[in-house]
Amino acid sequence: MEDFNYDLPRNAIAQVPLPERSGSRLMVVRRSTRGFEHSTIRDLGRWLRPGDLLVANNSQVLPARLEATREGTGGRVELLLLRQEQDNRWIALAKPARRLREGTRLVVSPRNPSDQAEVVIEIEAVGTEGKVRLRLPDDGDFDLGVYGQLPLPPYIVAPLHEPARYQTVYAKAGGSAAAPTAGLHFTPTLIEDLGAAGIGWAEITLHVGLDTFQPVAVERIAEHTIHREWFEVPEEAAEAIAATKQAGGRIIAVGTTTARTLEFVAQQGDAGQPRRTAGMADLFITPGYRWRLVDGLLTNFHLPRSTLLMMVSALAGVETIRAAYAEAVAEGYRFYSFGDAMVILPTER
Repeated sequence: MEDFNYDLPRNAIAQVPLPERSGSRLMVVRRSTRGFEHSTIRDLGRWLRPGDLLVANNSQVLPARLEATREGTGGRVELLLLRQEQDNRWIALAKPARRLREGTRLVVSPRNPSDQAEVVIEIEAVGTEGKVRLRLPDDGDFDLGVYGQLPLPPYIVAPLHEPARYQTVYAKAGGSAAAPTAGLHFTPTLIEDLGAAGIGWAEITLHVGLDTFQPVAVERIAEHTIHREWFEVPEEAAEAIAATKQAGGRIIAVGTTTARTLEFVAQQGDAGQPRRTAGMADLFITPGYRWRLVDGLLTNFHLPRSTLLMMVSALAGVETIRAAYAEAVAEGYRFYSFGDAMVILPTER
């Protein structure tokens, strides 16, 4: 794990988004090389080719953070809904979780007291690492938009005045506990301009869980168990990917969640002919992985000791990414969810 650690000045962590989504800086990294170029997201098309296909994750972040109190004692509990199991049952992260037991009842108030009455959530089971299974009220009695808040990462301490800035402009399918942040840079105008330049656009869905962004606790990568996340590759996206590959174009994943989904699907069959599919993805991509479908990757800068940093290192090379991150720090790039981006491209032949 020490191979994926680095020092980052606290002031390099972006606390707020830039006024314009497409105003972020862009580091250009070519696979297997140590040279870097500096650009902007607005100029992304300059680094791509007509016939390339950008594939993005259209999952929408749920207002999944709930502030609750224990019925009877009034003790405060924060809940983060991670994954819907069935109907109104969810797996959630509870803080603090040590005093929660099966049958514990938690009271949740609406953000605006005039909207609706308080509701009661019941803990059905207590797991490890602060995770619980809970039962929400029936759908007719509970609206996440009324009771929940967007769950910002813990390293963002500044208030978010525009909640829409933690959603991509193309978000459609609600289900994520965290944003697929590489997509935050895109605007409808940028997508249209890329299309006019012959660069295609397709969308898949992967509901991002909190574990995606958490540092790995073990020292040896092989000891880490990857989480599972629900995904869907619709027929339209599968056809666009297959057509791009057949025509000699490149698949550029917008974000690590998209890259993991595409590679998981590629392992299920012919990488050149992906099919409409859905399920639970649990692919752990580390250096030495043989990429089957993804040719390039647009991504933000990731936390030390994280599975995401391992993934980008698997694509560009450990030494290349280490040098790129050192360069980004020296050049004053903004890091993490609201920060700048890099695009990893295939080395030209």
